[in-house]
Amino acid sequence: MSGPDGYDLGHHGDVEVGDGLIDLAVNVRQAPLPTWLAEPIRASLSRLDAYPDGTVARAAIAARHGRDPDEVLLTAGAAQAFTLLAHGLREARQPVVVHPQFTEPEAALLAGGHRVDRALLPEPFTLDPAAVPDDADLVLLGNPTNPTSVAHPADTVASLARPGRVLVVDEAFADTIPGEPHSLAARRDLPGLVVVRSLTKTWALAGLRVGYLLAAPDLVRRLAAVQPLWPVSTPALAAAAACATPAAVAAEELIAHELTARREHLLAALRQLPQVVVAGTPASSFVLLKVADGLGVRSRLRDAGYAVRRGDTFPGLGPDWLRVAVRDERTTDGFVSALTAVIS
Repeated sequence: MSGPDGYDLGHHGDVEVGDGLIDLAVNVRQAPLPTWLAEPIRASLSRLDAYPDGTVARAAIAARHGRDPDEVLLTAGAAQAFTLLAHGLREARQPVVVHPQFTEPEAALLAGGHRVDRALLPEPFTLDPAAVPDDADLVLLGNPTNPTSVAHPADTVASLARPGRVLVVDEAFADTIPGEPHSLAARRDLPGLVVVRSLTKTWALAGLRVGYLLAAPDLVRRLAAVQPLWPVSTPALAAAAACATPAAVAAEELIAHELTARREHLLAALRQLPQVVVAGTPASSFVLLKVADGLGVRSRLRDAGYAVRRGDTFPGLGPDWLRVAVRDERTTDGFVSALTAVIS
């Protein structure tokens, strides 16, 4: 779907990846499933004759975030949550999407018949609450934000909540930051808060489509009312329950620390290239770069065997922006060598 000003809101990183290319375009961790996650998914296949029952998964997720099960809505991937918001909150008069960010929230609102306003953040893409109109009754933003990798302080994001407004915070990448210091997932005191989470990034479950949202019970019921029957499959529910255990959360923390070290390795190499500007202060599993002739650089990188995400489909960015996923040090070194060659 294209936005009103021509941005291709339906373009996502998976279409960048081709046969033989090293994937730096998709922000999904590349790792085999751990046994504690693979086994419950595999075991769930023996129960496919029964309709899915999300009771156990919902309780596990609620316990993880210190909430009640009736404050959890399981979704077929975090992206489904935005469709539910678009259809469940049709009375919203002035939805505002804070950009640059993941384009699916705006695309879902437009498909649901909403008229959407944008709050565009300039470089270095840090959140300024004053950029959001006071009369906005539905506000959507990411934290940390895709594609900028900027993490906004929790108190700054929380300041956008107020009576009469639904504040939707996309925390699909919150677990990529050790300790999740900027997350609002446990906050039950903020009026109208909806936190959207994904299990597909850290645990490499993009093909399983599993996510959830956290909100007050009355808002959860409203959104559940526009959700299809049995939206989350039995294997996805098994994965959700497994990923919410204390052991899984501890493993997630270790992965976040490993990711931090790998990101710093990438940033140190990029700082040696004066032609490359890194946006803001990256905090997640990807970085946003600005380089002259970005689309040409992207094309030449493909010729060199590397797929990166174009940035010109994100409102607020242009053709010189590229998003690059953080990978292991060896992959990073090969990419930086290729980037150095194509921009020389």
